[in-house]
Amino acid sequence: MKKLINYTTVLLLQLLLVSNVIAQVGTGILQGSVMDATSGDPIPFSNVVVMQQGQQVTGASTDFDGKYKIPALKPGSDYIVRVSSVGYTSQERIGVIVKANQITFVDFKMVAGVKLDEVVVMEYEVPLIEKDGGSAMTVFGPGLNRVPGMGSTGIVTGRDIEKMPSRGAAEGVISSAGVQDNDASIGSVRGSRSGSTYTYIDGVKVRGNASLPQAAYEQTQVLTGGIPAQYGEANRGILKMEEAERKAEYVVHESAGLSIEEDLKELQKRKGKKEDSEGFAVGYDLYKRQPFKTVYAEPLSTFSIDVDAASYSQVRRSLNMGSLPHPDIVRIEEIVNYFKYDYPQPEGDDPFSITTEVSKCPWNKSHQLVHIGLQGKELQMDVRPKNNLVFLIDVSGSMSDQDKLPLLQKSLRLLVNELEETDKISMVVYAGAAGVVLPSTSGDKKDRILDAIDRLSAGGSTAGGAGIELAYSIAERQFLKNGNNRVILCTDGDFNVGVSSAYGLEKLIEKKRESGVFLTVLGFGTGNFQDHKMETLADKGNGNFAYIDNLQEAQKVLVQEFWGTLFTIAKDVKIQIEFNPANVMAYRLIGYENRRLAAEDFNDDRKDAGELGAGHTVTALYEVIPVGAELPDMRPSVDSLKYQLTKPSLSTGLSDELLTVKLRYKQPDGDVSKLISQPLANRTVDLDSSSVNMRFSAALSLFGITLLDQSLKDSQRMSQLQEVIDLASASKGVDEDGRRAEFIRMAGLAMAMK
Repeated sequence: MKKLINYTTVLLLQLLLVSNVIAQVGTGILQGSVMDATSGDPIPFSNVVVMQQGQQVTGASTDFDGKYKIPALKPGSDYIVRVSSVGYTSQERIGVIVKANQITFVDFKMVAGVKLDEVVVMEYEVPLIEKDGGSAMTVFGPGLNRVPGMGSTGIVTGRDIEKMPSRGAAEGVISSAGVQDNDASIGSVRGSRSGSTYTYIDGVKVRGNASLPQAAYEQTQVLTGGIPAQYGEANRGILKMEEAERKAEYVVHESAGLSIEEDLKELQKRKGKKEDSEGFAVGYDLYKRQPFKTVYAEPLSTFSIDVDAASYSQVRRSLNMGSLPHPDIVRIEEIVNYFKYDYPQPEGDDPFSITTEVSKCPWNKSHQLVHIGLQGKELQMDVRPKNNLVFLIDVSGSMSDQDKLPLLQKSLRLLVNELEETDKISMVVYAGAAGVVLPSTSGDKKDRILDAIDRLSAGGSTAGGAGIELAYSIAERQFLKNGNNRVILCTDGDFNVGVSSAYGLEKLIEKKRESGVFLTVLGFGTGNFQDHKMETLADKGNGNFAYIDNLQEAQKVLVQEFWGTLFTIAKDVKIQIEFNPANVMAYRLIGYENRRLAAEDFNDDRKDAGELGAGHTVTALYEVIPVGAELPDMRPSVDSLKYQLTKPSLSTGLSDELLTVKLRYKQPDGDVSKLISQPLANRTVDLDSSSVNMRFSAALSLFGITLLDQSLKDSQRMSQLQEVIDLASASKGVDEDGRRAEFIRMAGLAMAMK
């Protein structure tokens, strides 16, 4: 009987084993480790994301030994594995092969984000945390029972930390008596409920793990009793950390005919660097939400058009990597203008048509939403002008990541197929020095061009100024009088070393645009990506700025829209809206924060503004508070005037108009602007009855507004994002390229993130 029971038990175990194997048949396993490239130590809590065809498939975090394991992956050869960890430069492996019933090993060695020894482009910055360093970490607690010789309070030095299994700040914290390891965070206090230990860094409560390098912390304090009131409930454990001081400093280099004093004055007007949601040092412009303005005080709203779309690509990259985008990369006008709209083609000699519409505002039903759309005249490809293109390619060491130079090379190969015999293309590279890798070559010499692309390799420091001067020199020598002459800068924007300051580069580019050579900037990569710097350079060069995060985006930028972008049909395009106080109390322009102009700039032909390419569309939206609606609190305000009327007298016979749209533009080779004017009647329709253009652009605007509003609770944010999804789904239209469907998926990803 006992033998029968044993046989039955063995049989059941075998059946369970077989069923488990069957369940896993046909799938593979991805496995590996994430280590510090310098010390060889494991990096716990690293974020490992698996992508396929531009979408996130799955992901995992490394354990305390720096290891990860991702099971049940379908076989394939096009997987992308991305790893990011706070304090380190992210890495990516492209073309990872997963085979059925096999384990694929992918290991990573991460490089800490250390400061350069010498930086000669002037910036005002807080330096990155260094992975290694000699500063000790002071730990206060009941006892440091894991480090030999340490008492209840003491100093954990670098030498002490070297004796620990891991040398990060987390090990110093869990060395304290009463603190235990916790896979979900840096540690927790014994006896407290799961998730009830709070971590504060420099007085700010942080979520998730705090696996910063050891040198990031000056001291760590463990509080388990008598917790101060500012930390909330007394029964919670507190891990209190203070970052090591990172002093902001000026680093300057005199160049381009500018004195250091001039550079410093310009620098003081600029905004500093930020860190993106993954902790990388990134140069973004600081976002400041625009308030409502009363029509009585400011009846005119003036701005330059913007056809850049880099912000949308960066938001997509961030969401695909599993994190909400930093607010300062979210530029609503670029999200809206990433998409094309169904506007009518212009008639007559005007280079563009104007479409206006007004409906109820989806996020505030008592307000109105005004939609303004421009449609540029389409370019006839059979009469495409000749092109003189000089690619200025960053091959410095910072471009070695897979999402930088390797992606750039693949992107350029897409463009080569579109070149014609009349096109001329040159390539200039810059790193420690600038040089020509491809002299001016006709577009039919495709093998020669492709060979030059394949020879590109990254290494050395960055000398952006010298490269730009050489590129402009070549473009001017090969200048085509009736063609497009353009320098195309391809970089991550990390001008660390060179002969020019940031301000000097801008002045150089401003001067060169007068010669008829414009500048396009293509951004690549993450980590040290300099968004604001590259956008500014493109603006100064009468060009556009795009961010390429994958080959699909490269196809859009360098193939589908490239020739229209190069063929400028109108320059210095400005828009001015005059609101009718009979029908409008207040208004705000949605986005365009860095494109605002003074009212008098509209008629000033010396004032630079944006360019419109052939076939391109430009869309702008205003949120309008009609007369009779409740006015939001817009303090501070000014007293009523004593010597003149506060409220102007209203024009008779115009009460049916909501506003008037005025545009000024110049011909591509002209210096005198032309004026177009078009009124908009005060006829508001329900959003459901409005056009597809109105509804989809409203969904995009609400998406941007939601990402920017840091005051929203999770429930409020999710509710607004669901409204975005519903509105976009109902107004997706034909969507031949699938980009609108991709946006809906992105909004869904944002809902799942905190």
